[in-house]
Amino acid sequence: MAPESADERQKRLHQRELFDTVAELYDASRRGYSSEIVDFVVATAGVHQDSQVLEVGCGTGQLTEALVQCGLAPMAIDIGPSMIAFARRRLGASTASFQETSFEDFQATEASFDLVVSATAWHWIDPAVRFEKAARLLRPGGWLALLSTGEKYDDPFGSKLLEMWVDRSDDGGAWAKQRKLPGTGIDTSTGLFETPIQKVRSEPMALPVETVIGVENTRATSLSWPADVRHRFTEELREHLRAQTEVSLTQVTSVTMARALPKPVRG
Repeated sequence: MAPESADERQKRLHQRELFDTVAELYDASRRGYSSEIVDFVVATAGVHQDSQVLEVGCGTGQLTEALVQCGLAPMAIDIGPSMIAFARRRLGASTASFQETSFEDFQATEASFDLVVSATAWHWIDPAVRFEKAARLLRPGGWLALLSTGEKYDDPFGSKLLEMWVDRSDDGGAWAKQRKLPGTGIDTSTGLFETPIQKVRSEPMALPVETVIGVENTRATSLSWPADVRHRFTEELREHLRAQTEVSLTQVTSVTMARALPKPVRG
């Protein structure tokens, strides 16, 4: 993995803080994670009510809630105080516990978790830390699971939206043109994890126009724009969708999982 440049680091640290400013809209707009994918994670990792589970970047608690419904008691962490507050309200008096911290700063005993799971958040962690620390926190045979979800809108809206992103991009639309789920790859070159396994689920659906506008206004890129640029973007979305009540799309959700390799014996 190529080292992170100073500019890339500055951009990552700035953008990952932005989601906390739109916690309510984020929760109202973003879909959670399908039971099929969550059940796959739980079954593959072999975790149960007595297992130690760490969720990294819990946001408003959408995945946390699904894990609790599977009988788990996750420790969920996030850097955003508003996100953590929302997640606590969502879960109430449940088996989940929460901590406002980054994964980089999170303190825990080595080899203390059976599963480290992160949903659409892993790419916001320092690349020099993420895999090494996950492997260090996992018990022998423990699993790392990285989930992500994304929207593939039907045309003509899909093509129009891509044009709108490219028009406002300072990198020629590289982010928008990638059309891939972020942060789902597990780096095996580190020698810390076994060969990953993956499961992908595609679900055609239709979402209300306002929900789609909310999704597009809770992306790191759009959150980075000045207020006037975001306003014009939103108005252009509404204008393009004015004759519709719903938007057709395919929600693509994936999980990549790998078991931590045995740690070398220190001499």
